[in-house]
Amino acid sequence: MEEGSILSHRHSDVPSLVSTACPVSEVLDRVAGKWSIGILMAAAHGPVRFSELERSLTGVSRRMLTLNLRKLERDGLLVRTVHPSVPPKVEYTVTEAGRALHDALLALTAWTERYRDTISTAQALYDRDNG
Repeated sequence: MEEGSILSHRHSDVPSLVSTACPVSEVLDRVAGKWSIGILMAAAHGPVRFSELERSLTGVSRRMLTLNLRKLERDGLLVRTVHPSVPPKVEYTVTEAGRALHDALLALTAWTERYRDTISTAQALYDRDNG
């Protein structure tokens, strides 16, 4: 290893930290998309139908909405219920895991609101000093 390398023998625990973070990154990559977040936020208020989601998510295509609903269902964050009627009535409900994620998203939103000005100021100072 080269002298002055960031990954010296003192940092030998870095690979274990990276491997621990990989599942977290994988989950965040799957649920952090704007459509997934919007779907979870809408469905957290009770069962929601496809058409209601389509109206509430400005700019989402039917295909993108369908793909995201399937992904969230596969990940165990939503449950799809088909009611026997003509035409069939399909509703999506947040699971316990989805509700916990919704709560975490609300906490992240609160953090963002709290520190928005701090981050803006830090960015302006950084850009001024490093521009």
